[in-house]
Amino acid sequence: MNLKDKRVFVTGGARGIGRGIVTLLAKEGARVAFTYTSNPAPSEELLKELPGDGHLCVKMDVRDGASIQEGFAKAMETLGGLDGLVNNAGITKDQLALRMSAEEFKDVVDTNLLGTFLCTKAVLKSMMKQRSGSIVNLSSVVAQMGNPGQCNYVASKAGIEGMTRSMALEMASRKIRINAVAPGFIATDMTEKLSDDQKAKISERIPLGELGSPEDIAHAVAFLLSDQSTYITGQVLQVNGGLYL
Repeated sequence: MNLKDKRVFVTGGARGIGRGIVTLLAKEGARVAFTYTSNPAPSEELLKELPGDGHLCVKMDVRDGASIQEGFAKAMETLGGLDGLVNNAGITKDQLALRMSAEEFKDVVDTNLLGTFLCTKAVLKSMMKQRSGSIVNLSSVVAQMGNPGQCNYVASKAGIEGMTRSMALEMASRKIRINAVAPGFIATDMTEKLSDDQKAKISERIPLGELGSPEDIAHAVAFLLSDQSTYITGQVLQVNGGLYL
């Protein structure tokens, strides 16, 4: 998949799925800007490992408009514009609804859903001027199937899917494509904390019989950013091993 000379901004790119996305995009020839929230060390380490030149990492809080404007301004100045945006940054604060505080609900929705909206809005004007662009939002399989203890996270991801479809309709006439990728259970540093028994029980629920990898998600994202998907917009690509059919 050729992404040579594509300029892509990835939120939350220092670890897990985000790291997989950033790494693959750079390998495919894209110049990548990616964000971190507080600790710069993992991002700076990743930056040194990326193939190619012209990449950068920026500190950014996706909940804060001023921080977003500063981060995107730096990326656009360094890269000379943007051809793609991947809204990957997200958090979880799991709790049963009966015990979940309004603050826990709001924190997750503000980061995952509002953050996606604000970052998308930050690139739309420049993409409209160049009459091209591809935006990929990260959803989750739980947006369709639900998940106990995650009503805040599920609400944020279901909102992302609805917003993806609405914005795709708004931007199609300007040749800006907006899609989403919905991962299933993916092996990351978070799942490494699970016991072998817990992993086995999760794998039993997946028709393909195993957890996915960050690279599985990265390939789907790269496809939607590439010129091979120029007739695809407003879609949610499920990458879940058949977990929810």
